[in-house]
Order: sequence, then C-alpha cells, then structure tokens
Amino acid sequence: MQKSVLCLLLAASLLSGCATDPYTGESKVSKTAWGAGIGTAVGAGVGALVGGEKGALIGAGIGAVGGAATGGYMDLQARKLRQELVGTGVQVAELENGQIQLLMPSNITFDFDSAVFKTGFNRTLDSVAKVLTEYDKTKVIVSGYTDNIGKAAYNNELSLKRARAVADYLILRDVSPARISVYGYGSQYPIASNATEAGRAQNRRVTITLQQM
Repeated sequence: MQKSVLCLLLAASLLSGCATDPYTGESKVSKTAWGAGIGTAVGAGVGALVGGEKGALIGAGIGAVGGAATGGYMDLQARKLRQELVGTGVQVAELENGQIQLLMPSNITFDFDSAVFKTGFNRTLDSVAKVLTEYDKTKVIVSGYTDNIGKAAYNNELSLKRARAVADYLILRDVSPARISVYGYGSQYPIASNATEAGRAQNRRVTITLQQM
C-alpha cells in the first residue's frame, strides 16, 4: 500500500509541473516539478520508515516543498541564462536530472589546436559569470572535448587546457573557485560523427554543467 501511495504522489507532482517550453515548443517537466517529485519520493520514503502510510504522506508533503524550492531556483537560473546568452551561439539545455548545461561550440570558443579564446568569447563568459555570481548555490562543472584527430593523450591535455581556461576566466569574474570542477575528455563522448569536418567541429566544444548544491 505504501508503495502505491508513493507512486501516486510522485506522478501527481511531475504531471502538475508539465508545461510547454516557449523556446522549443516541447512539453516538458519544469525543474520545480522535478525537484518536488524527487522531494516527494525521498520525504515519503523517510516518512514511511518512521510512521507507516500516514508518515509517508506527511514526509511527502515536506519533501515536496523543499524539492520544489530547489527546482524553482534552477528554473529561474536557466531563464536568466537564456536571456543573457541570446545571440551568443551558446546552447542552454535543461537536463532531465534537473541540471543545466551550457554547450559552447568551437566556432565561438577556440581555434583548431588552440587553447586561446577566440575574439569575443570573453564577453560571452562575462554574461555567464554574471548569472553564476547571482545564482551562487550551484556547482559549476567545466568540461572540454576535442575531435579524434591526433593522439589521444594530446587531445586529453588540449581539452583540459581549454576547460581550465574557461574556469580560470570565470574565477577572474568572481565565480568562487570552490564551486568549480574541471575535466578534459579529449575525443571521448562525441556528439557527431568524426568522419566529416562538420561533425568534428561539433565535437570540439566546451560545456558548463550546473548542479544544485
């Protein structure tokens, strides 16, 4: 019975948060609803352990409130990032796990085989830093990627240098270094085919993933 109650509460939380994304036209679950759903599940589970079905209902209510606050914070941050980054070429994606990811393609970040910013990229990062300092309750994960041209060890190092360059610039713009993690993945995790120049260009990228603390 407790399992049925938990499933119903979780489904209700998620369904209540479905809306149409004004940027893509797709139906999606807002981060507020996602957070509320996770909070509901965790709260109900703890409540069930303490006080059976009644405890599950009470715990679900408490968890939903806390989870909704977390999700709402991420929703607002994603909206602000979209506003600040219009026309920059940065893609702002809201992931199903409640995280936000900024995808920065090679045509705005770094030249081929270089870890030096392209002209104007610093201004894009200024806009990112502005939002990150306002919404300072998120972890900032900076990841670099390359295509598969060249040796793996070289590409791993190059991707790490690019990610570090981005992270260092954000720190200069008052984003706390304690929030930032840096990774270089080289040619791992391609998002397009490396068989064409267009595909390789897509794979040369930097991402910034934001995760609620």
